Amino acid sequence: MTDNSNLRNLNIAFIASYSPRKCGIATFTFDLIHGLQELFQEGSVREEDIQVIAMNNISQGYDYPNEVNFEIRDKHVGDYREAAAFLNLSSIDAVSLQHEFGIFGGTDGDHIVCLLNNLRKPLITTLHTVLENPSPGQEETLNAIISKSTLIVVLASKAVDILKKVYKAPEDKIIMIPHGAPDVSFLDSSYYKSQFQAEDRPVILSFGLLSPNKGFEYTIEAMAQVVQNFPEALYIILGATHPEVKRHSGEQYRFSLANRVKELDLQHNVVFHNRYVTLEQLVQFLVAADIYITPYLSKEQIVSGTLAYALACGKAIVSTPYWYAEELLAKGRGILVPFRNSKAIADKVCTLLDNDSQRNRLRKRAYQYGRHMIWREVASRYDAAFEQAVAEYGKRKTAEHIYYRTSSPPSIPEINLNHLYTLTDDTGILAHALFSTPSRIDGYMTDDNARALMVAVMLYQLHQDEKILNLSQTYLAFLNYAIDPKSGQVRNRMSYERRWGAKDSSEDCHGRALWSLGYTILYAPDESILSMANFLFKLVIKGCESLSSPRAWAYSILGCLDYLQRLSGDTETNSLVSLLGKRLLKLYKNNKSDEWLWFEESLSYANARLPQALIASGQHLGNRAMVKQGIEALEWLIKIQENPKTGYLSLVGNAGWYSKGGKKANFDQQPVEITSIIDACHQAYLATGQKTWIQKIEKAFAWFLGRNDKNEFLYDFKTGGCYDGLHRGGVNHNQGAESLLSWLSARHVIYQISHKSSDSTLKKNK
Repeated sequence: MTDNSNLRNLNIAFIASYSPRKCGIATFTFDLIHGLQELFQEGSVREEDIQVIAMNNISQGYDYPNEVNFEIRDKHVGDYREAAAFLNLSSIDAVSLQHEFGIFGGTDGDHIVCLLNNLRKPLITTLHTVLENPSPGQEETLNAIISKSTLIVVLASKAVDILKKVYKAPEDKIIMIPHGAPDVSFLDSSYYKSQFQAEDRPVILSFGLLSPNKGFEYTIEAMAQVVQNFPEALYIILGATHPEVKRHSGEQYRFSLANRVKELDLQHNVVFHNRYVTLEQLVQFLVAADIYITPYLSKEQIVSGTLAYALACGKAIVSTPYWYAEELLAKGRGILVPFRNSKAIADKVCTLLDNDSQRNRLRKRAYQYGRHMIWREVASRYDAAFEQAVAEYGKRKTAEHIYYRTSSPPSIPEINLNHLYTLTDDTGILAHALFSTPSRIDGYMTDDNARALMVAVMLYQLHQDEKILNLSQTYLAFLNYAIDPKSGQVRNRMSYERRWGAKDSSEDCHGRALWSLGYTILYAPDESILSMANFLFKLVIKGCESLSSPRAWAYSILGCLDYLQRLSGDTETNSLVSLLGKRLLKLYKNNKSDEWLWFEESLSYANARLPQALIASGQHLGNRAMVKQGIEALEWLIKIQENPKTGYLSLVGNAGWYSKGGKKANFDQQPVEITSIIDACHQAYLATGQKTWIQKIEKAFAWFLGRNDKNEFLYDFKTGGCYDGLHRGGVNHNQGAESLLSWLSARHVIYQISHKSSDSTLKKNK
């Protein structure tokens, strides 16, 4: 029994998903809080002692208990900032973050870093997932969390080793506290079997939210062998389908398991309980089980709450050798079998069912070991960690990860997609608007729908919103209709009545379509969209070699390079990048002079795409001359577009452009130019690691927000749209598709830089 006579009631706030939301983190947090309640003599915690900041993944939220007093919509970064302010102004002594990548919004769950950057309280983070081979984004997010945390709690010794080796986490920050489990008496399995109509039957159990990585199909296959020796054996699969799996794939996995049961004629021996049970019901299922099985498929699983519960309940356990199972079942506390091996599972189950003494030895070892895992004991260790963190806070200067800024990021308006939805109908995105009202008479442009597809894919990366996914399908369907399946040519103008203009194709539209498809392939939100985008990419790329427009070359290069990030071995695409990159380099060398460092005799639209593509080609091909010449051209382009009085960007205007030896047109300046500059500067940053390029990006983005020749906002905060340009008399109040998509694309880049300062890229490229 833990001695709590000197226990002080700290005020703790938990950031986590929370009951009644159906996920493992929600259950863990709920049980931990109620374990803490048991530590206090009065048997409950005062309302002000424990608070929960609950993560919502649905717009309507959940019917939470009283301890939840703040809710964060996981895809809304503004909610994270507000939560930090709420915590800073509260009487909370410390904050407990329950971290799992999937419950937070943003790229690789990086929205939570926005909260932590603004938090001024001791932070104790429990890491429920610690990846040995993280993606770059996952590594950056976790490193930021580690740097902001006063203490890090892990649930397995293996996680300690990974944190030190992969993430270079300071050892004195890390504490190992086991996963909690209910305090259950050591009961005979026959105690509850009558409740499941399983009297006198050997019961084998697996439980947890169903998903394809759980490997239940291998245990079902094993049951075909088990029943030959034990005809009355009953395998219970307990648990609802994981909500995220159900959202994306429905009940496909469960149905596949049920079909396999029928194929093997095991309906008498395998049953599914498709529900999310209470703790009391779960304990009854566990007690009734003679053998517990976790047949998971991934070695890299660092924790399993279901395995912890089974062990603490004193079950004879058979498991595949994932990390957590190896650790928990060591020293004879369970039996390990190879991954994806039904025969091995069947052999061990039969051995245990045939040998009561061996099964009981496993049970006793498991139960004795599990005594230190009951929630009261685990809660006591968390309480000690909270005390330690409060004592250490302020003494230890938290090292900022290089990826995140210490200076204030540029002001980024909250995402507002109202105008995007206004301009989009069942066909695609309409090209123009009169003020903020869609102009049907102008119809649609493939250029805009290609841009819109890219923006929708960008938005889905951050927000994982089904409405955005639907937009992606709409824009992709438009591209499919625009592309001639025989020639691969891309038609551009479509009337509102869905009629194409006669012979209306353009090289620039062709290249932009390829770029959009390449980007979609790189960041495809699902396999269906990936397959469709790849199919169309192969149609469009056929005609790229014969393109003569430099901007079409540039768009094609950028699309090919996105594609190659996913499918790097494609020889045709690699060859096209080399061919078009060399064309751009030759064009630049042939046209530049001491005073005119440019590819052509005039500057017109989307100018920065040319140096962007040249720099990107040079990086891909390892051609330093391409990179150098591209950066030279980009620096010159930006220099001649700076207002010498204000330092703001003063773009080459559509009303006359800028020819060599002539005078630069100052108006009509258009948003599409700013986005091309932002993307090109980001490409230059990736190539050089020089922070001056980040400053240029911020200056370009500020053009939208009033730092321009007319000191007027181009972004409309009310509609979420963007004005079409900057005239001599002020803004053009129409809000068409090109301007809107330019704004959203630029916002995406600046968001990435502000929330993940590209200093990390500098670190990688040096």
